[in-house]
Amino acid sequence: MKLQKVLWLVVAMVAYGNGNDVWAYGSDASAKTADHCMKVVVSDFNPPPFSRETNNVEVKPGSNFSFLISREAKMDTIKVSVKGESIPTTVTSQQNGMLVKGKLPQEIKGKYIRVEIAAKGPNECDRNDAWLLKIGN
Repeated sequence: MKLQKVLWLVVAMVAYGNGNDVWAYGSDASAKTADHCMKVVVSDFNPPPFSRETNNVEVKPGSNFSFLISREAKMDTIKVSVKGESIPTTVTSQQNGMLVKGKLPQEIKGKYIRVEIAAKGPNECDRNDAWLLKIGN
């Protein structure tokens, strides 16, 4: 009789433990969202990002810029800003994603700036990226 109770206790513990594992893996929606957002890729920055070692170049105020963003991004959610100010852009669909073009502000001179990119990916998850530019006088 004692052995039977011990076996039932072991069976109950195993069943309870497995149930918790299933719920733990199946209910983590944030991990799924993060995976979907990682599919939104920003690349081919033009002008290339500033780097003291590999690209120590100044860009003229008011210069054109462009970048590619993967097709997983929702076109109408792509936003670009510099120093908190929204930058008007044009977005055109291409085979390998979307080409985003814009113009740097003319009034920013002699500074380093971050061109901030925000977009929504699958499941409305937020994807952000940026690149550094050195603006000449």
